Amino acid sequence: MDPDAVAKAFVDHYYRTFDGNRAALGGLYQDASMLTFEGVKIQGAAAIVAKLTTLPFQQCVHAISTVDCQPSGPAGGVLVFVSGSLQLAGESHTLKFSQMFHLMPTPQGSFYVLNDVFRLNYA
Repeated sequence: MDPDAVAKAFVDHYYRTFDGNRAALGGLYQDASMLTFEGVKIQGAAAIVAKLTTLPFQQCVHAISTVDCQPSGPAGGVLVFVSGSLQLAGESHTLKFSQMFHLMPTPQGSFYVLNDVFRLNYA
């Protein structure tokens, strides 16, 4: 497993799906998955998708600036740290963000998101 290739493929898929059809992100999470969104913890795939699909905007475009990754533990996990900007439809300014994912392998050979931490960067 090449962590850089996993991270790149995941990041491309995640943000393309988020920007186009957030409800389809549910397949990336499981019941044990946890999202911390701006300090609020949400657990389980259904609750995470409910949060992501009820954000106060309908359309957005992510522009990724950096992707850093590391292999994580003997189970074959991958830590992925992303920074970039977020353009909301109808807004002239962009919002800077950081997001961390802890990806874990599935028995089928793919990965799911065990942990997801999202923060807007206001400074």
